[in-house]
Amino acid sequence: MKQPKDKYAWTVKIGEKGQFVIPKEARDIFGIKPGDTLIVLADKNNGIAIPPKEMFTKLADTIFGESEDKEK
Repeated sequence: MKQPKDKYAWTVKIGEKGQFVIPKEARDIFGIKPGDTLIVLADKNNGIAIPPKEMFTKLADTIFGESEDKEK
C-alpha cells in the first residue's frame, strides 16, 4: 500500500509516567524543538490529536477573530 503524500504514522510507547517521545522524524518535519508547547486535543470516540500550538492559535483566530496582538 502506497503512503499518501504528506501523511505520516508512527508508533510510540507510553512510559510508566504516561510520557512518550515524539519520533525524531516527526519533530524534524514539524519543527518541534525542546521547550515548545503542544496542544493535546481529545475526543472519546475519535481519539487524540496533538497539533502544534500555532495550528491551534490559527484555529482559535478563525473561530473567535484575530487575536489582540495582531490587531495592534
